[in-house]
Amino acid sequence: MISELLQSQKNYFNTGATKTVSFRKQALKRLKTELVKREKETIEALAKDFNKPAFESVLTETSVVLSDLDLMIKNITKWAKPKRVRPVLLNFPSTDRLYAEPYGQTLIIAPWNYPYQLAIAPMVAAIAAGNTVVLKPSELTPNTAKLLKNIVSNVFKPEHVVVVEGDAEKASKLLEQRWDYIFFTGSVNVGKIVAKAAAKHLTPVTLELGGKNPCIVDESANIKLAAKRIVWGKFLNAGQTCIAPDYILIDKSVKKVFYKAMQNEINKAYSKSPIQSKDFCRIVNQKHFERLAKMLENQNCIIGGQTQAKTLYISPTLIDEPKLNSKVMKDEIFGPILPVISYNKSQEIDTIISKYHKPLSLYIFSTNSDRAKQIIEKFSFGGGCINDTVIHFANHRLPFGGVGYSGIGAYHGKLSFDTFSHKKAVVKKGNWLDLPVRYAPYKDKLDRVRTMLKWL
Repeated sequence: MISELLQSQKNYFNTGATKTVSFRKQALKRLKTELVKREKETIEALAKDFNKPAFESVLTETSVVLSDLDLMIKNITKWAKPKRVRPVLLNFPSTDRLYAEPYGQTLIIAPWNYPYQLAIAPMVAAIAAGNTVVLKPSELTPNTAKLLKNIVSNVFKPEHVVVVEGDAEKASKLLEQRWDYIFFTGSVNVGKIVAKAAAKHLTPVTLELGGKNPCIVDESANIKLAAKRIVWGKFLNAGQTCIAPDYILIDKSVKKVFYKAMQNEINKAYSKSPIQSKDFCRIVNQKHFERLAKMLENQNCIIGGQTQAKTLYISPTLIDEPKLNSKVMKDEIFGPILPVISYNKSQEIDTIISKYHKPLSLYIFSTNSDRAKQIIEKFSFGGGCINDTVIHFANHRLPFGGVGYSGIGAYHGKLSFDTFSHKKAVVKKGNWLDLPVRYAPYKDKLDRVRTMLKWL
């Protein structure tokens, strides 16, 4: 069935239908109309899957997708147009251009933590670039996956865009096929599987992964404001965000004040009983709940630490001074648990951050501009903020992606269109002049060529 589906998409792509800009625009406009109409259903599906508040669903899911659609529809004609490039003297006379052409058949594997946005946003870019798409949503958010399939089948022919539901076994079967491009968002471990499968066919990939994102709070920081912004960035989506702060590195002299400020901000955001708050998400399933609950064992939970297996609830939690070899400090947490480690000297920051692979994000709270600049320039990471968390994701002019273990490639805005487009270089040579210097025999030509090469 999968091979037949791929063949039908290949045949459709070969007709050239998806390559015309007018076709792409109309497809995106139809999609936007459907998404606007189904926003209420989307919010309900996300709430059923993991109790996602309507505010967060709009802020981090539906509004992001609609913004992407508007951007693509507005700019696709300009972005798809061949770009003139300055020619080199050696090729005189010539005109050089870059053509943005679609790769062809694309596979998009979406995650469960933002199951709507991180499925549709890359799909929109792939369509805008002129590709066919097979979208594999996460089986861990079945209500959203079902809705996505319904939306896509209402808007597109299956030979153009189709949703394939299923578990990890279905994803493996999809990865066995030959694709022209694969876009994956998820964990590092699964990312390795995707990269290995793609390598068999030399298929280019974008891997949006994760990592242990450090958040540094120095002695000069505005602690009250830092706490407010950390609480929002960390506990948004119950910490199930790839760019959420994963652990705090804080100057020892301000740790007590920081804890007090964090407790106040948690109370303001979710009340003194977050389990009753309608604004606090739940863990996606039992497996992930048990994984997170084990991280709390034998830890000093200075704030929170409560769990309820029946409702998959884990409270906003801060762990005081966990050991670096403990479970909570080994891998990305991906939940509402925030370890806090104090330091006396800045060299200790280097030691701890360097212990892990390059993170997807890094944050520093400081009013010392020189120190903040030093931290930003010293460490390698995908993206980040000074005196805030997570918000770099909101700017479509900034690339979003990791480095090393936290990802390969980036997207957002025009870069999303570029990600799904091959840049084809073409030189059109004039016939009215043909410089003889490049042709054999080469006797007495070397000095002239060297002079010309200096002007390239």
